[in-house]
Amino acid sequence: MTLQLPDASGALRTYEPRTEPLALTAGAPFTSRTVYSAAHVVADPFADVSPDSPAAVDWDATLAFRRHLWSHGLGVAEAMDTAQRGMGLDWAGAAELIRRSAAEAKAVGGRVACGVGTDQLTAGGTLAEVRAAYEEQLALVEACGARSILMASRALAAAATGPEDYLDVYGHLLRQASEPVILHWLGPMFDPALDGYWGSSDLDAATDTFLEVIAAHPDKVEGIKVSLLDAGREIDIRRRLPQGVRCYTGDDFNYPELIAGDEQGFSHALLGIFDPLGPLAAEAVRVLDTGNVTGFRSLLDPTVELSRHLFQTPTRFYKTGVVFLAWLAGHQSHFTMVGGLQSARSLPHFARAYELADGLGLFPDPKLAEERMKNLLSLYGVNQ
Repeated sequence: MTLQLPDASGALRTYEPRTEPLALTAGAPFTSRTVYSAAHVVADPFADVSPDSPAAVDWDATLAFRRHLWSHGLGVAEAMDTAQRGMGLDWAGAAELIRRSAAEAKAVGGRVACGVGTDQLTAGGTLAEVRAAYEEQLALVEACGARSILMASRALAAAATGPEDYLDVYGHLLRQASEPVILHWLGPMFDPALDGYWGSSDLDAATDTFLEVIAAHPDKVEGIKVSLLDAGREIDIRRRLPQGVRCYTGDDFNYPELIAGDEQGFSHALLGIFDPLGPLAAEAVRVLDTGNVTGFRSLLDPTVELSRHLFQTPTRFYKTGVVFLAWLAGHQSHFTMVGGLQSARSLPHFARAYELADGLGLFPDPKLAEERMKNLLSLYGVNQ
């Protein structure tokens, strides 16, 4: 069986799908790295909603996907950017997601860390309101027994007048936190509203402020997540961290080399691309646990082309490709997203994502993925 797939020029090319998936099964817990997958949410396809409506979530399918990740030894980074936080999932939906996911993690023994932000403030706010919004979300996550990830705040980016406002807000929150948190620096390629975060569009100056926050409260920072798609900058930040503070790579372009590390250290991982790559990523980390860096890279390096494709500009729409692959892989019965975001990428983009993922053996049932891809092509008027 072959498929006719459209390329970026609109021409059709012939592709022969893979017939056998990779043989990937659950294994022992990781020993050398802590690895989180930022997980997507599954929309309720039968809800009578519009893109402006509150998110309608299929909770059973959403939690089933988290159990899939936990079964392979991955942690779940919950209510983050990959879950369409601020792009279809509002604070009410995120709060429910956090409560349900944290409870499910306790039930199955899974690792979970949850995003703490300020998205109650849909129209901006003062610095005092930003602090209060962060506090409300921090209290919820801590009450659920999960680790907190202090996410970058659009409201703080809009209200802050300089680095001192970031130092003040984050210092206040870290003093309040009952347990060490993960600090998240999300770059403007993921969210344009975060341009100039940490008080400057000069990344060197912003890095200094970021590190100043950590240096002032090293006992309250378990780790940092850097999502700037700049391997050199992440390595520089990693080498400047206080002893005991982990660096979690959020670089979906350069993750194999950053996780492998060098003679001066390595990054752990908290990645959106590990949503579709979960079982394969887990297998690679277990190989790395044995000290086999070459084997780790041989498994993970070939996935970078797919990741760079999904995260291509405009990067913030990578969530569409992630959910698309979850549908093809059989983790959900439909290709619908909260906020209608399934429309955010083109048919040629989907076709290339299918081809790359199939080539990697990511689909547990290649025939199911092929049939679903044929259905999508037919919907767009491409007859096989």
